[in-house]
Amino acid sequence: MTFLETLVQKGREAGLFFNERQLWQFEHYFEMLIETNKFMNLTAITDPEEVAVKHVIDSLLVYDQKIFPGKSLADVGTGAGFPGIPLKIYCPSLKVVLLDSLSKRLRFLENCISELGLEDISCVHLRAEDAGRNKAHREQYDIVTARAVARLAVLAEYCLPLVKVGGSFLALKGSKYKEEVEEASKAFVLLGGEIKSAVEVRLPGLDDGRAIVSIVKKRPTPANYPRKAGLPEKQPL
Repeated sequence: MTFLETLVQKGREAGLFFNERQLWQFEHYFEMLIETNKFMNLTAITDPEEVAVKHVIDSLLVYDQKIFPGKSLADVGTGAGFPGIPLKIYCPSLKVVLLDSLSKRLRFLENCISELGLEDISCVHLRAEDAGRNKAHREQYDIVTARAVARLAVLAEYCLPLVKVGGSFLALKGSKYKEEVEEASKAFVLLGGEIKSAVEVRLPGLDDGRAIVSIVKKRPTPANYPRKAGLPEKQPL
């Protein structure tokens, strides 16, 4: 099947339905991703069916109609734009910031934003640790997402400082999510968070133990977090 045929069919199996504009945007995004990937390392997944399922639909499994519309979202370590751009296409009222430390990836994403006609979405060239200490970003977002960036104990220190009190940090995790949640329990508390849920999700045609881990921000993050760049990964909380 083509990318678009797969997106429609497998999306329906996952409870996702798209209008004509969204389908055009997703198809154009896919074409730009594959073309740019020829000279820039954006993704190891290039098969049309796999991109539709393992990138786009996977990104959209985190979407929750009750909390996303009209909210602000920061996508940490966005890479090729997942899940931030699919979420923006699917929920146009979402206000999105794509955060990444590599400027050439952000140039690709800025081009995508322009070509797809997306509004209320911007790119920020910062390491997550630096963003968490920057007044323009610290505790400014209703939702913070991260997908395949690092283990949960490390991700918590990257992401929770960016979340408003009352907001949510949503981590898209793989089959070892239970182990990671247990490992990160101390970090959640230290950073002002509290685990709300860890819900297994299934991609159409796959059964590989994926999950969405939701952490609610209950208290402001102490001023000494996040620690300086490099420390969260070398010495997880």
